[in-house]
Amino acid sequence: MNRELNMKAIYILGLLGVAALVAGCNASRTTDATISPATATPTATTEPVMSDKVVKTDEEWKKELTPEQYAVLRQKGTERAFTGAYWNAKDKGVYRCAGCGEVLFQSDTKFDSGCGWPSFYAPSSSNVVAEASDNSHFMQRTEVLCSKCGGHLGHVFDDGPQPTGLRYCINSASLKFEEKGPEKK
Repeated sequence: MNRELNMKAIYILGLLGVAALVAGCNASRTTDATISPATATPTATTEPVMSDKVVKTDEEWKKELTPEQYAVLRQKGTERAFTGAYWNAKDKGVYRCAGCGEVLFQSDTKFDSGCGWPSFYAPSSSNVVAEASDNSHFMQRTEVLCSKCGGHLGHVFDDGPQPTGLRYCINSASLKFEEKGPEKK
């Protein structure tokens, strides 16, 4: 009996840990698409699909990415809230995929959602990200992937600001920021 209570307590603590992990990101958005990172393609776009996919072996990714980038981009990991390099960045420029360099988000669409991860209300264009159903951690969410390399970026939720009403909650480890240079006249 005592062992059974201990197992239930461990299970409940595990659930609480998962809930804490996604604090601030608890809204859900459903999609019928199921995409594996290796074959990610846009699901809700009428624009042409990009044909210049990046395909690498696991060993190649491990050599090119930092351990944190590899854990997020290739193993669908999540950095801790309020710890990533870009969660509160305000510089002007573009956010590229840390895996393949594709321009994913513009700083003009970044906003402070209070969730502890960089948040954007739109990608740089609709064909640079793909969406997939994510039913892990006892939740139903929509995963966001880089369309070019299939890297896991984060999740998208329906609680963002206008004009889209979306919040792309993205791991800093999946991004590389490129500052906007001085304007030429």
